[in-house]
Amino acid sequence: MTLYTAIPKKLKPFYTTELSKYQIAYAQGDLAGAWYHLERAHIIGQKYPYAHTYVHWKMLQFGIKIKNRKEIIGQIPRLIFGGVKSFVGKIPVGNPGGANVPPLKTFPIAHDLQEIFAKAQVLSN
Repeated sequence: MTLYTAIPKKLKPFYTTELSKYQIAYAQGDLAGAWYHLERAHIIGQKYPYAHTYVHWKMLQFGIKIKNRKEIIGQIPRLIFGGVKSFVGKIPVGNPGGANVPPLKTFPIAHDLQEIFAKAQVLSN
């Protein structure tokens, strides 16, 4: 099994697009939309330690901004261990990354995200 630390060049535009959409939605006061895009960025980047850790950092910041104690407390261990889990290849595929879901539970990957992985020619698991 080949492990990667940085997100592949073919996948990175999809990841950065989700992060940009997060910022736009947040700036417009669309908190649900902002969170949706953070979750999608998490799923796209969770296999790659830097991208994975960065999304958890953004999720922690989001929790702080909206004063959501559960999210803040839930993101701290995810921030500490998420990148490590990616580095050793032990990620819960499809997990959206929020404190509202078990951190080790796998989830089905949405069809459009599966298409993104196919376009980027990378495996989601």
